[in-house]
Amino acid sequence: MKRTSYIFGLILITFFFISCSSSKEARTYSKTINGNWQLQTIVTEGIMGKVKIMLFNEADFNCFVGSSWSFNNYNDLGTYTINSSADCSVEKRNIRWTIYEAPGEPKLLQFKRLTDKLKEVDDGAGFRFNIIQLDNSVMKLKSTMMFEGKSVSLIYNFVKN
Repeated sequence: MKRTSYIFGLILITFFFISCSSSKEARTYSKTINGNWQLQTIVTEGIMGKVKIMLFNEADFNCFVGSSWSFNNYNDLGTYTINSSADCSVEKRNIRWTIYEAPGEPKLLQFKRLTDKLKEVDDGAGFRFNIIQLDNSVMKLKSTMMFEGKSVSLIYNFVKN
């Protein structure tokens, strides 16, 4: 009886690890994202003229242009730093990031904002981005949101430092 329980326990543990493991493709994405990046531009689609959009419950999207991002795939932690300008104050934010996988869907980069003590903010809500392009020097992400009653997209263009 003990032997049967032991074998059954090992089978359950094995299935748990298999179901929780990420795919080879997701691990490749994580390894490629790992490192330091600079957000060079944010392009709007579906919006005309000058707009103000709050990103990540943090600052106007224009404040993020030129921001520095760090991703560590060893512990899935990272940071982003907004540079000081006339309309933006310096802000450094910790994040926890992963590659989100849904069966039959493209991979997404997702992150949650963290406090200095690595506690989640925003009531645990996070942000997800379609990965449009990713290689060792360029990362292009896309997010969709509602703006003035219509769906719009933001394209984030990163270069690796």
